[in-house]
Amino acid sequence: MRLRSIGTRLTLWYTAVLTLTFLLLESATYGLLSYSLSQEVDKALDGVTRALASQARSRSTPFFRSDIDEAFRRFFGFSPMDRYFDMRDPRGRLVPEQPTSPRKLPLSRETAERASQGLTTFETLTDIGEYPVRIVTMPIVESGRVINLVQVGLSLESVLHAKRQFLISLAAILPIAVLLAGGGGMLLARRALRPVDHMATTARRISGEDLSGRLEEPGGGDELDRLAKTLNQMLERLDIALQQIRQFSADASHELQTPLTILKGELEVALRAERSPTEYRRVLTSALEEIDRISDLVEGLLLLSRSDVGMFRMAPRRIELAQVVMEVYERAAILAQKQGVVLDLGTMEAVPVDGDPEWLHRLILNLVDNAIKYTPENGKVTLSLYQDDAWAAIDISDTGIGLTVEEQEQIFKPFYRTEQASSGIEKGAGLGLSIASSIAQAHGGRIEVDSRPGSGSVFCVRLPRVSQQN
Repeated sequence: MRLRSIGTRLTLWYTAVLTLTFLLLESATYGLLSYSLSQEVDKALDGVTRALASQARSRSTPFFRSDIDEAFRRFFGFSPMDRYFDMRDPRGRLVPEQPTSPRKLPLSRETAERASQGLTTFETLTDIGEYPVRIVTMPIVESGRVINLVQVGLSLESVLHAKRQFLISLAAILPIAVLLAGGGGMLLARRALRPVDHMATTARRISGEDLSGRLEEPGGGDELDRLAKTLNQMLERLDIALQQIRQFSADASHELQTPLTILKGELEVALRAERSPTEYRRVLTSALEEIDRISDLVEGLLLLSRSDVGMFRMAPRRIELAQVVMEVYERAAILAQKQGVVLDLGTMEAVPVDGDPEWLHRLILNLVDNAIKYTPENGKVTLSLYQDDAWAAIDISDTGIGLTVEEQEQIFKPFYRTEQASSGIEKGAGLGLSIASSIAQAHGGRIEVDSRPGSGSVFCVRLPRVSQQN
């Protein structure tokens, strides 16, 4: 079964890590204790052996057992019961007149050879008694030759007993330490995750109907504080996006409602009484205009929706942008003539780009049509194409009503119309510039605006230029 609580998992991980740490520390401590005890025993045995060897070298009489006891007390602090002492001649035979151990200490061939070379040997033997015995074999050298061998041994019972007691103590301490670590880990985990619980409780109260609520930031500058700030920033973005969606839906409903209301009213009026063919034709013509308006609006909404989700369908290829600009100019010249506006051609350079000619045609036409609509009669609109570093630049300048700084920041939003544009004769859904901006972004470009109220505007479309070498 999976553990769902993060606090429980943290506690288990914390306890497991501490348990492993305790085991490693205990193992290291036990190793150090064993090494230290072994070194102390060897040091004391070496001292006893050297003292007895020195006495044997300076005296001609045999040792008394009291002499051996005194040597052990000097270096061990007491005379062990299970102690061993043997004196051998250079051939390894026991010296009869010297005291011997109850159990004769063995002398291996390797130890005898080392002794003949004047070397001391430390050994641990396990076949002498119930417990292992540590033995030191030291040669007594006089005038460069070995005259005797001294063997001193000590049972390791006390050492093994001390190590066993130490292991029992560690075994008793370990579960207590693990329980304390687990309890402490649980308290720490709960305390550390308490802000997360508060965040979850607050987040559950925040719904799609009201995204104004925010998570409480602990203010400690730690990971939880950054998490709360990140979630609050995400909620703020969601709130803004939801407000935009609601505003978009309301504007779209309003724009659709107007032509539908007009269409329904005209048809209801036409059906109230018998009409002449001419009157029916007029009603049907007006209805068809409203249907075209609805169709254009729905098409624009679908285009913007696809652009927002990254489903902008294009068939890009290498084209000469000047050809597209000239096609727009020829089509827009008729619109300008109807409006009494002069459409002029400015600089026209050959600039290759990678793009979809149909969408680029619509992009430029939307901007030119927008400039013509809001340029007074006898005004002028100029269409130019030139190279600007790595960009292909298309300028659409007009002598129209112009835009304020605030309006320039809003005009590319769907359904946005300036007050002057909304009160004018020319009505639109406010999608033209949004669609133009989406097309430019889909081609890796952008639209820049430079305008002043009453002094006209310049819309500059910048698209990535393709070098002649490519």
